Amino acid sequence: MALELLGKQSIDLITLDQKLPDRPGLELLQELKLRYPDTEVVIVTGYGSLKSAMEGIRHGAAGYLLKPFNTHELTALIQQTIEKKRRLDFLRRYLRDSPELWGSPEDSTRAWHVLQAEYCSLSPNTEAAAARPPQDDMTLLPLFSDILEATDRQLLNHSSRVSFYATLMAARLNLSLADQQVLALGAFLHDIGKTTLPHYRFSDDQVLPSHEPILCREHLSNGVRLIETLGIPTEVGQIIAAHHEQWDGKGYPLGLQGTEIPLLARIVGMAQLFDHLTADTPGRSPLTVEQAIEQITNPSLMQFDPQLLELFIDVVKESTASIPTMSAVPAA
Repeated sequence: MALELLGKQSIDLITLDQKLPDRPGLELLQELKLRYPDTEVVIVTGYGSLKSAMEGIRHGAAGYLLKPFNTHELTALIQQTIEKKRRLDFLRRYLRDSPELWGSPEDSTRAWHVLQAEYCSLSPNTEAAAARPPQDDMTLLPLFSDILEATDRQLLNHSSRVSFYATLMAARLNLSLADQQVLALGAFLHDIGKTTLPHYRFSDDQVLPSHEPILCREHLSNGVRLIETLGIPTEVGQIIAAHHEQWDGKGYPLGLQGTEIPLLARIVGMAQLFDHLTADTPGRSPLTVEQAIEQITNPSLMQFDPQLLELFIDVVKESTASIPTMSAVPAA
């Protein structure tokens, strides 16, 4: 009955119990998000564990409530979710209807400034954000996060996990604090250019970079242009531009080889492919960690820096227990 109703009218938000009389709530959630990705869902459960609630988040729920709960908790979560939906709907419209975002440098800068101003008017803590110095890149993180989610929530989850893996590598390599910050931001934004692709879906991405559709290759230059427009450090742009280059020179867009590829981009390249292989997302069967390691270390493929790859595999093996939780990104 719920699906029939959704087929007839637009619904902003659904509260969905995990325990239903005719089918599991999580199963219905997956169908809802597949057919109506812009509809927000809040999971309500009285018998599930926190793990099952987080499973709902991973499949696209905006939040969850554990029974028993009071009316204030319910209304507060609904209000928070509706405010977030307003921001995401605004971004979807603006990204779709404003080609000047990717026009000349002057038009692009003007359009992004308008977007930022209107987005801030819809965001909580606007005054606090406005008080921060404009050169503080952290002020843009909520906007970037919402842009990724407005495009595809799974793209946001992927970006967060890649940043997580890259951060682990940064700690192991004893990178400077400045390089750690650049790496974390660059890893999070490595696919920001895909937000410009019409009708983009994370589940449609090909797993191996060498098999990606030609259209997808545009996301590198689009992402770099965005970084330049917003005044983000050029080192972040280098990560975005080069994370599909390969150690053997068979990557793109420039065919860089070996150490010609910036170190931080080499790290993100490994992390993003590993996540593509292991991410449990709708419409895709993930590999186990062991299967993914076997694939990326295939001797016939020389995609990655051998020394970095060896270290990355050690980091991944040591962090296996933390990896599943990274697929869930709680609502802001």
